[in-house]
Amino acid sequence: MGRFDGRVAVITGAARGIGFGIAQRFASEGASIAVLDLDEAAAQEAAGRLELTEGARAVGIACDVVDGAAAEAAVQRVVDELGGIHVLVNNAGVTRDNLLFKMTEEDWDIVMGVHLKGVFNMTKAAQSRFVEQKYGKILNLSSVSALGNRGQANYSAAKMGIQGLTRTLGIELGPFGINANAIAPGFIATEMTDATARRLKMEPEELQRLNAEATPVRRVGQPEDIAAAAAFLCSDEASFVTGQTLYVDGGRKLG
Repeated sequence: MGRFDGRVAVITGAARGIGFGIAQRFASEGASIAVLDLDEAAAQEAAGRLELTEGARAVGIACDVVDGAAAEAAVQRVVDELGGIHVLVNNAGVTRDNLLFKMTEEDWDIVMGVHLKGVFNMTKAAQSRFVEQKYGKILNLSSVSALGNRGQANYSAAKMGIQGLTRTLGIELGPFGINANAIAPGFIATEMTDATARRLKMEPEELQRLNAEATPVRRVGQPEDIAAAAAFLCSDEASFVTGQTLYVDGGRKLG
């Protein structure tokens, strides 16, 4: 028996990185998976790579989470094709890093749109189904950058906003059998952090080494580390946990 047998999980931005890691973990524990991504071909390819348990299914769906109508249509398609929705993981993200005096309005708006409006749109679409069935798990991806990070005024503000939104969702949706929590990852080795290294004119391995040395557990995180925490927070074992943000960063922000 898997923790997610008979459940349907929707993960945004799940074609790669942390999102795909979460999708694979949930699939291994029995869930049917909807992989949502801007790129439909990438979403479908990722869904096809998932190792599903017997009876579970996976679909790849194109969705621009910034578009409320698109979010609603994606959730309805999940319900129609997979038979319901029980878990929503808001993972879709983007960075437009720059120092404040160089940051453009477009840089600000894109990051705020994907992270905050995207979470709002997807959660609003899912919660109507959750309320009706008196059951639902919402997990939002924040970041240690919410505590402040040079060159990320937009990203830091959006990620801290997600924590406030998560607390409010816990208050509003708890009476309807819905749990809402967040995870704030530290440095996780993904394609996104590899791209960050190249912007800084260094090899990804060097950036990982530097971050590992600055982390108490002396390693960087992997998508599987976030997926393990996500599996707990989205399971019935965490039914008395809501409105919380769990920092999964190897102790990086302890001192």
